[in-house]
Amino acid sequence: MTATDRSIELIKTAAQAAADKLAHDIIAYDVSDVLSITDAFLLASAPNDRQVKSIVDEIEERLNKELGTKPVRREGDREARWVLLDYVDIVVHVQHSEERVFYALERLWKDCPEVDLPADAKATRGKGAEHAKLQDAGDVAELGELR
Repeated sequence: MTATDRSIELIKTAAQAAADKLAHDIIAYDVSDVLSITDAFLLASAPNDRQVKSIVDEIEERLNKELGTKPVRREGDREARWVLLDYVDIVVHVQHSEERVFYALERLWKDCPEVDLPADAKATRGKGAEHAKLQDAGDVAELGELR
């Protein structure tokens, strides 16, 4: 990987913060070989707008408190469907689960190396699909109760 040590430190701290706020499907890519504007992307998702905001706030607070850095740009706050935090060295994308599926950023960056993340962050893989399945089962059960 060619991402700087600082970028990796930022990514790992942000990933742990996202995991602590129960983000789903956390993954990071070293995009430094294909992009000159940043070293790495962190992707995370949540099933609702309120949780997206909570994850974003936690990432921003943790990176500021622990590593003394603030984003140079924060976009998407109002709708909280896809919030982007630009730290120059890294870019964090926190998406509502529906946007995550629709835009499928993983497909764009699948050829880039993954950044090794903390165990808590890795454990979130597949949680989005698991949550959707439980939600669908709940909707079916609720529909049955209405009949």
